Amino acid sequence: MLSQHIQDIINEQIKSEMYSAHLYLSMSAYCETINLSGFAKLLREHNEEEMSHAMRLFDYILDRNSKVELGAIDKPPSDFPSLLAVFEKVYEHEKAVTEMINNIYALSVKEKDYPTQVEMQWFISEQVEEEKTALHVLERVRMVGDSGPALLFLDTHIINEDEEVEEIR
Repeated sequence: MLSQHIQDIINEQIKSEMYSAHLYLSMSAYCETINLSGFAKLLREHNEEEMSHAMRLFDYILDRNSKVELGAIDKPPSDFPSLLAVFEKVYEHEKAVTEMINNIYALSVKEKDYPTQVEMQWFISEQVEEEKTALHVLERVRMVGDSGPALLFLDTHIINEDEEVEEIR
């Protein structure tokens, strides 16, 4: 069974992962409205991934014979000044999530909760990949700018590139 403090912080992380999913879905909708369907698809896939993270934590709490307490999810923004602003927000958000995961790990070390440490190791590795991907896309958008043929090219190829990178791993 989880300590109350670890149970609470993991429940808060579930809420954060669900908010992340909502945020990325909102960003996906924004990209669709500005006719960037490749970026929209990428963000929709990130939505699904964040929901899977929430469910992994959900199941972990239950596996530890503890109580899941779902909190209210804040409404994400729906208007963004630009595609660049979207991916700046994605990168900053992922860094904040990394800090939250690190805090859970630190607490599990303090409490000598070894199973939670193992579970959080998976999330720590995942966050390295999440930040890397977010920064990669952000840097690409910075290179090509917020409009023009290069942006359309990047939009068309961003999904294929993401899939090619996954195949290599």
